[in-house]
Amino acid sequence: MFLMTGMAHAQGMKSTPLFTKNLLDIPGKEAAMLTVEYRPGYEGTIHRHNADVFVYVLEGSIVMQVRGGPEVTLGPGETYFEGLNDVHVGGRNASKTKSAKFLVIAVKKQGTPLVVPEKQAKQ
Repeated sequence: MFLMTGMAHAQGMKSTPLFTKNLLDIPGKEAAMLTVEYRPGYEGTIHRHNADVFVYVLEGSIVMQVRGGPEVTLGPGETYFEGLNDVHVGGRNASKTKSAKFLVIAVKKQGTPLVVPEKQAKQ
């Protein structure tokens, strides 16, 4: 349900769902947790999440950016946040030789996809 696109997998990104849990104290919302691995040299596409997304880097180094915000490079133990209306314009592995892995926790509307592709994100 909250996997990235199959095309992204072929291009060097792998997401592994860990669990999804309805948030009983926030009607209509659920939390999703997954790990994401960027293979060496991976560069993502423009998208949004329609969720509040918390990122925690486990291994390697990643570069993140939301529209209107600065590009930031994050290493192990560092965190990043994308808000409900943010458009993710930059997401890539900072290394051409080493993989990077991070944990994602998202709070979103129940039953909705975590990733909205670029065409819909531009609306």
